[in-house]
Amino acid sequence: MSEPTGAGGPLRTLAVRINEDLRAQLDVVAQITGRSATEEIRLALEHWIEKTKSDPATLQKAEAIRAEIEREAQTRRNAITAIFGGDNATSGEPKNASASRPATRRAKADE
Repeated sequence: MSEPTGAGGPLRTLAVRINEDLRAQLDVVAQITGRSATEEIRLALEHWIEKTKSDPATLQKAEAIRAEIEREAQTRRNAITAIFGGDNATSGEPKNASASRPATRRAKADE
């Protein structure tokens, strides 16, 4: 059985605990608008997110978070480069792969 999908992809369930008074108000609003309580909650969340996205303080905090993510990503990239080297980082083979392989014994004829 697949998840129902909306405009943004598969829908996910979110359980929200609210008090009886707020639930009663939500049910009345849903009855007035002819929508379900779930749809009213979804519309309210979409409106709140749009409002939040245009708030200058929120934008400033988001930029700080983005900068921190970039710093952490660069630190991890540097660590991978230090371990595997620049060219071998994507191949999955250590920089000095031949040095890490066990030495083979020479055939007796070579001795």
